Amino acid sequence: MTDRRLSPLDHLLVQADRALRTISRGTPSHSRRSPAENVPENEMSAEEQRHAAGLMRVNHTGEVCAQALYQGQALTAKLPEVRDDMETAANEEIDHLAWCEERLEQLDSHPSVLNPLWYGLSFAIGASAGLVSDKISLGFVAATEDQVCRHLRGHLQDLPETDGKSRAIVDQMLVDEAKHGHTALAAGGLRFPAPVKGLMRLASKAMTSTSYRI
Repeated sequence: MTDRRLSPLDHLLVQADRALRTISRGTPSHSRRSPAENVPENEMSAEEQRHAAGLMRVNHTGEVCAQALYQGQALTAKLPEVRDDMETAANEEIDHLAWCEERLEQLDSHPSVLNPLWYGLSFAIGASAGLVSDKISLGFVAATEDQVCRHLRGHLQDLPETDGKSRAIVDQMLVDEAKHGHTALAAGGLRFPAPVKGLMRLASKAMTSTSYRI
């Protein structure tokens, strides 16, 4: 069944299915192999492993939020090409979600228990941005990806030097997220002013600080 034949109810059911798959453990499947696959697992102290797990849990929650944001925007986007771009980006982010979850398991840890909350909030934000205009929606993607890249660069500095696996994943995520941001601007996204980005950073800080711990 093609997208054009889906009824509004069908779209809602599809979104509900994607939401459950995103926030449930063990459900995402990646189309690309994990960048960490051939990186040796080095010995870390208990504190280093705990810290690495906290950072990768933050990254995993960030990908949950990205899924929700893109799906919310795709649901309300006005132009078909924008809707397609949002869904394509969401599909690419699934790789990141799966890589982070796999790494968390290797670190004997788990995703954040607050992921359902962050998914719901991000979906609402994405859908609201799409309702305003595609230009605002794309601009929000670009601003969000800019914030994500800041976090990832910080994580590369904070991760234990011996944790080559996590570093390899974050490196590839950084490349992909930067591409998504540039694509959104090239598609006509609005460049958000500094005060708006500042508010987004405050909201992001709340997510990262809680996800690191729980």
